[in-house]
Amino acid sequence: MSVGELAGLLVAVGWAVLVTLLAVVLVRLSKVLREATVLVGAVTEQAVPLLHEASAAVRSAQEQLVRVDDITANVQDAAANANALSSTVAATLGGPLVKVAAFSYGVRKAVGRQQASLTLPQQGSEREALARLIRAEVRAATAPKGGLLARVRRAVKG
Repeated sequence: MSVGELAGLLVAVGWAVLVTLLAVVLVRLSKVLREATVLVGAVTEQAVPLLHEASAAVRSAQEQLVRVDDITANVQDAAANANALSSTVAATLGGPLVKVAAFSYGVRKAVGRQQASLTLPQQGSEREALARLIRAEVRAATAPKGGLLARVRRAVKG
């Protein structure tokens, strides 16, 4: 055997070892690819129903949000109506109540002064005149201005 033949033999053995190693790597790679194919198939089978369920959940959540928006709008309208009604009642009853309170304070002061001086009207005509004055003041203080119902209607209409 010459040196050229020995070198050729070594090259042939090296190529045989290299081809064997590449064959082992390719066999293992084919196993990995088969397992990856099976895994992708399983993931696809499970992902499609999950996507359908997620889509249904999003649709349901959207419907609930629409309902909540409607409820919020109704509550906002009710709060505005209640606010208008309370301001109307305060405006309607507040003024006359203040007038009645002021009038009753004045009457108490006048009665107090009269009792302090002990000069009550002794004659019937003086008492009747005083009673008429008091009744007129009470009527003037409690007289409706446009009526309670008219004010409530105006407030509700906006």
